[in-house]
Amino acid sequence: MQTEKEDEDDASPEEFFGLSDFTGSDSDQLSFSTGDRLLVHARTSSEWWWAELQGVFGYVPASFLHQGAEEDDASLEDPWQDEEYFGSYGTLRLHLEMLSDRSRTEAYRQVILNNSSSLRDKVLMDLGCGTGIISLFCARLAQPSVVYAVEASSMADYTRQLVKQNGCEAVVTVLQGRAEELDLPDKVDVLVSEWMGNCLLFEFMVESVLLARDRWLREGGVMWPSSAALTLVPCQAHSYYAEKMAFWERPYGLDFTPLQPLAQQEFFTKPKFSHIIQPDDCLSAPCDVISLDMYTLQVKDLEEIKGQFQFHMEKSGSFHGFTAWFTVHFESLETGGATVELNTGPNSEPTHWKQTLFMLDRPVSVRAGDSISGTILLSRNPVWRRHMTVTLQWSVNSSTEGTDNCQVETKSFPMWR
Repeated sequence: MQTEKEDEDDASPEEFFGLSDFTGSDSDQLSFSTGDRLLVHARTSSEWWWAELQGVFGYVPASFLHQGAEEDDASLEDPWQDEEYFGSYGTLRLHLEMLSDRSRTEAYRQVILNNSSSLRDKVLMDLGCGTGIISLFCARLAQPSVVYAVEASSMADYTRQLVKQNGCEAVVTVLQGRAEELDLPDKVDVLVSEWMGNCLLFEFMVESVLLARDRWLREGGVMWPSSAALTLVPCQAHSYYAEKMAFWERPYGLDFTPLQPLAQQEFFTKPKFSHIIQPDDCLSAPCDVISLDMYTLQVKDLEEIKGQFQFHMEKSGSFHGFTAWFTVHFESLETGGATVELNTGPNSEPTHWKQTLFMLDRPVSVRAGDSISGTILLSRNPVWRRHMTVTLQWSVNSSTEGTDNCQVETKSFPMWR
């Protein structure tokens, strides 16, 4: 473990406490447990701070620390970070991204179209409706008695205009507010929402959906999506590894390898969002590691969700990390009707979510016939409720006779806004 940086000697350290357990993935990172008292000597970036625990120094993720209830910390007063979160949905940038995602939007449109007969005279809720596109699909393609379009951000003012502009004001009622604050005249037959985030759960809009389900969905009512699954695959990532790590070996004929540990710290300790994996970079067949039933899932279940995996290598290559994506399914209301699937994986039409890449600290050579087994744990941050940590634990078991199995490795990836 490194010693304290000399240029920070004259700075007065700040006292923080651990919000949840963190396991460092290399010697530069400081492991700590929930409730541990740490001294932060430097806020080296918005994401990683240089801290001390019982005389040992290292980098720690800023989102895992807090200064205690007595501190005037706005993020603790607003654990959901509503102002930032809903503010981002009050502008067009994210809505343009979502509406431009034809795979996503057409999946919801197809669900409404396929079930138009069964939706006649039904009461629907579109939770987190944004610009109201799903509500408008319902009003135009089916004949529900009413659609409650619920939106917490300031976009709700424009949604009302769009509903009127498209002649749907007799069916669609726009309500501005959080799901927890809803006050409806009656219960709903169908609750539809596009709540998914990176790695399926990130930002945890799903909690609002579950709360609305428990309060407002009629007995026997329908959830869309009805189920969801997180998929994982061990993969190669040659171009990304070359760009972020191998680059420092001989740039312009000079040896810059002392910067590689810093590069690993900066680029590989967080997940890479919006990754696009080529099918050929999958080292094995993918598998679903976490499955959610939207009828039985409870809010308390979101605190920790664990899955297991065992992959059998179909080819030799460099095991750079794991890639994750998700799939959701919409059950049919029609007798004998087909289930609609929205798949964000590499073998489907691209979506705005793309995939999420979790890089190992260093690549591992694997051969066809080897196996990789382990677990994945999604842990919700106990204070900043839209954040989570993905912890992967794995071992590579060689198929070559007489070769010792690799030791069990663990790496945690903080995910925050």
